Amino acid sequence: MFLKEVQLMKERVVQTGEYPFDIPSIGTFEEMELESPITFFVGENGSGKSTLLEAIADQCGFNTAGGGRNHFYEVDSSDSALGAFLRLSWMPKATNGFFLRAESFYHFASYLDEVDDTGFAGYGGKSLHHQSHGESFMSLFSNRFQGNALYLLDEPEAALSPQRQLTFLRILKELSEERGCQFIIATHSPILLAYPGAAIHEFSEDGIAKVDYEDTEHYRITKYFMDHRESFLRRILED
Repeated sequence: MFLKEVQLMKERVVQTGEYPFDIPSIGTFEEMELESPITFFVGENGSGKSTLLEAIADQCGFNTAGGGRNHFYEVDSSDSALGAFLRLSWMPKATNGFFLRAESFYHFASYLDEVDDTGFAGYGGKSLHHQSHGESFMSLFSNRFQGNALYLLDEPEAALSPQRQLTFLRILKELSEERGCQFIIATHSPILLAYPGAAIHEFSEDGIAKVDYEDTEHYRITKYFMDHRESFLRRILED
């Protein structure tokens, strides 16, 4: 564990009704304690989970377009609107890590094509553009991710099949339990959220609350659908 707490410096907030403080979960945010090596952010689209994750990446010194401290490239609209208002508490401070933005991963791969002179040693031995989307994500997780680091992942399941998500759970276990890594992951995947012992923070109109896996909307909707697929689809598609 490296990052222990995330706090909002309320004294710096002037315009509380403007973005990003017009997002309910961000507007009511004060602090979050991180008690598990693996923490999940979950919530509807636009609920603020990616906004907070990106702000943490900004304060870690990671490229908010996606990457680590030493990746220098730009993507439109990747600047953090919240980062300057956060204070991070460390013990000790992490200097290694990576911020994965699924939506801008293509640009990260293109940047690597321009600057990598190692034969893509940290990415499976070949350009990420020469791998499928899912393969490139797995190459990143399996080769680039090392021990004693903080990893911030925004919807890593976007490129992963259910089987690959299960493989990713094994990678999470190895890196967190055996190699001293910490993860904060924004996700919609009920498969990833099921990781044993992970902390889950749900973002909603009421703010941010720590919840159990079975109490997440993602779990409840998925389970109901699997248990009542025919009646569920009939009600959705025919009504």
